[in-house]
Amino acid sequence: MTLGRQTISREAEVEGIGLHLGKPCRLVFRPAPAAAGITFVRKDRGGLRSVASAANAMLAERRTQIGEGDDALHTVEHVLAAVSGAGIDDIEIEMDGPEPPIADGSARPFLEALHAAGVAPNGGSAEYLVVRNRFTHRDGDAEYEVSPSDGLDLEVRIDFPHPLVGKQRGRWTLTPETFATELAPARTFGFRHELEALRAKGLIQGGSTSNALLLDEHGVVGNALRWPDEFVRHKALDCVGDLALAGRRVKARIVAHRPSHRGTVTLVREMVRRDKEACQVLGIDEIMRTLPHRYPFLLVDRILEYEEGKRVVGLKNVTINEPFFQGHFPGHAIMPGVLIIEAMAQVGGMLLMATSHQGDKVVYFTSLDNVKWRKPVRPGDQLRFELEVVQIRGVMCRMRGIAKVDGNVVAEADMAAMLRDR
Repeated sequence: MTLGRQTISREAEVEGIGLHLGKPCRLVFRPAPAAAGITFVRKDRGGLRSVASAANAMLAERRTQIGEGDDALHTVEHVLAAVSGAGIDDIEIEMDGPEPPIADGSARPFLEALHAAGVAPNGGSAEYLVVRNRFTHRDGDAEYEVSPSDGLDLEVRIDFPHPLVGKQRGRWTLTPETFATELAPARTFGFRHELEALRAKGLIQGGSTSNALLLDEHGVVGNALRWPDEFVRHKALDCVGDLALAGRRVKARIVAHRPSHRGTVTLVREMVRRDKEACQVLGIDEIMRTLPHRYPFLLVDRILEYEEGKRVVGLKNVTINEPFFQGHFPGHAIMPGVLIIEAMAQVGGMLLMATSHQGDKVVYFTSLDNVKWRKPVRPGDQLRFELEVVQIRGVMCRMRGIAKVDGNVVAEADMAAMLRDR
């Protein structure tokens, strides 16, 4: 999946009735600026805006709901799944009703509309919700096993007392391609014996055999399966939609046992909470208490993420006021490549020193290997340095670092350093 943020090139729309409320709705996808995230706009409520986030989600029955009361957005999981599955980070979703169209009961109609609009680069770097340690999460009957991964690796297991469903299990490494072919067409399903109770609660008012798989004791009523395991695929689709409430792309391996909308929403909240605890943002005052460098050689402005002994992410804001631009070069300002690597090294130094705060220690870099400069860095750019620990032995540390501007790699290097007495 691409590292840069994405939106759509132009508008696209889907019309129809909602599954649970049974009201007509016209949904319009629109491009959004970088870092805007996924935002719903209720045209029928005076343009009320609601950000798609787990913090705004209600723990509703049989659906994913954002907000409450008359302003609520109901059953948004299929729309969110299509947006997230397509790799879109920034988009505006206007609706003239409280619930998106159910269409055929899957995410495919929404995905087709997004593809027709054209998925396009949007500038800036994609943001990730990264799982760093294994944990389990439980909400009612729903149970989740979560562990680190380089992408979103989703395994879903379900068990229903029906001969056509029974125990089903599927595993997918999520990319736009696998989502489009393996999950997006999977339709929502329900059981005939539940209909009366659900309708008494005001649900599935717009449900029919044309927009959902209805099962009686014999099998599917008035329809045919797209896969024998379409049921578990749809549960995975729902998980993708609910995970979009993280507001970021998710890097995790998730094994979901009997997942529910409520369970996945509470899981996202737990993942966000753990991420906040794991990530430590350090400002310039903390950086200056840790590093010995001073003007004009302090080249780190902020530490965005810090995981002791493993990883650090830092920023350097490049302005025309940098003293080196006076001579490099007059009339054509470019940041010297050696200073890009020096700034990268200082971020790496924070990885070694940030926990000790020992004023009698300094970091000496002992080697640089595989140094490459990919693109020039100019005034107005923001350098993002991402460093991962390769090996630590005593006071010695080997790291791999990359520097990015707007999601594009501008420099990279392997480096070794040691912590020494001042």
